[in-house]
Amino acid sequence: MKLDERQRMIDDIEYHVRYTRSLIGTDALNERVMEAMRAVPRHEFVPPDARAYAYANGPAPIGHGQTISQPYIVALMTDLLNPGQEDVVLEVGSGSGYQAAVLSLLVRKVYSIEVIEDLAQQATRRLARLGYTNVEISVGDGHFGYPEKAPFDGIVVTAAASHIPPALVNQLKEGARLVIPVGLPFMPQELMVVEKGEGGTTTTRDVLGVAFVPLVDKGAVHKPQ
Repeated sequence: MKLDERQRMIDDIEYHVRYTRSLIGTDALNERVMEAMRAVPRHEFVPPDARAYAYANGPAPIGHGQTISQPYIVALMTDLLNPGQEDVVLEVGSGSGYQAAVLSLLVRKVYSIEVIEDLAQQATRRLARLGYTNVEISVGDGHFGYPEKAPFDGIVVTAAASHIPPALVNQLKEGARLVIPVGLPFMPQELMVVEKGEGGTTTTRDVLGVAFVPLVDKGAVHKPQ
């Protein structure tokens, strides 16, 4: 893909940030986040028939009823997470591996949970091929997080939950954030940030309206016959 296509994506993200600044509370996202968005080859994370539109500022289907999120939303959620270079973070919903790839350039370690085994395997192979060596993907139900590796410096959820899962809040370190879309399918959803304070207290704020595929529990996944 041509570099000008990536730059066009960056320009679109910056436009949407300015357009939504009254909601998200900033005129510009962290430059580290924008550099990671510029560096990750998004065309590698979409199906071959969608590669012509890989850098368009919109979601794209990746199979199994799942999508790769709009670049603006990926950038915004990453920025809201406020990742640090030595952080260990959890992603719920690996999908194609795109969000994990972006995070991998910003933190020390990314653990990612994917409920659909085929997507988890594809993302693992893709990330390894592209050289993202600090990402580890596991198959599991994201509602329960990853207690074996907790606590985390941040957690990002890439599918809409009907409520904020208590397990994810419990797995945050003090001072850490959970970035999560909350709402039912085909109903208004809200991108939310939960921040954990001293003694386990939490503050929650709504950021803006979003539309995500639902967060699937493991019991609802059916393997093809």
